[in-house]
Amino acid sequence: MDPKLVAPYRHQGRTGKNDSNDAEAIGEAMGRPRMRYVPIKDDAQQAILVIHRVREGVVGEQNRVANRLRGLLAEFGVVINTGLDSLKRDWKTVRQDKADVVPAMAWVELDALYTRLEALHTDILAYDRKIKAHVRQDPRARRITTLNGIGPITASAIVATVGSARDFKNGRQFAAWLGLTPRQFSTGGKTVLGKITKRGDIYLRTLLIHGARSELIHVHERADAKSVWALKLREEKSWNKAAVALATKHARIVWVMLAKETTPEEPVPDHEEAADVVDISDYVEEAVA
Repeated sequence: MDPKLVAPYRHQGRTGKNDSNDAEAIGEAMGRPRMRYVPIKDDAQQAILVIHRVREGVVGEQNRVANRLRGLLAEFGVVINTGLDSLKRDWKTVRQDKADVVPAMAWVELDALYTRLEALHTDILAYDRKIKAHVRQDPRARRITTLNGIGPITASAIVATVGSARDFKNGRQFAAWLGLTPRQFSTGGKTVLGKITKRGDIYLRTLLIHGARSELIHVHERADAKSVWALKLREEKSWNKAAVALATKHARIVWVMLAKETTPEEPVPDHEEAADVVDISDYVEEAVA
């Protein structure tokens, strides 16, 4: 159970937080008929997630090394545009043209940093190959990758994290579990929707939103219903709102693909669930990144 769901059952009359009060709160929470539980992961899922977690850490280290390298060069008046691609593209030119601007002692350390940056990039590519191998072997992950906007990394992470999509009642509940649905401030029959809740797995939500941003760039090249909807949304709303709304749609379609074992091109057995996946217009107005 999520600790945030258990905490309200700890009696306010009891002083302090201790094991006894926590155990009593857990026992009371478990007796609630609508209590939600965290899906249990098997060893295979956890093994794949180890690769994702290590890769995520290496990506973060790569960004830190790149920023450190760019910042140290800026101390000598050598400015390189932000972004890893700019740094890798301009490094050789800067190294040659600014050889006399930066002292030789500094270049020794800067060259070592750039070598470290290349090594980290090589490590990331190795983890990417492992993740792609997992996707090729897992039919559920392969099925998810058929959806535009979701690549091997996102598909592998979803399968390893979620496991059985049938733990969720429908696609809307799955999207809410990922924190992609608006927070409600409703009272007196008046419904007020705010920003997305950002609850749940940050890693999955980030991957889905980044994938949606990438998909928004290419929606004008496709004529399917989802692309037409996303193109209209991109024209009417801000980029971030459109990306989050598209990520929410992707999450709900993914739920159908996992729970119903079907692809977007195949008919969905349950028409009610299919409608639940496609129609998310209620979330478009207020969904923000």
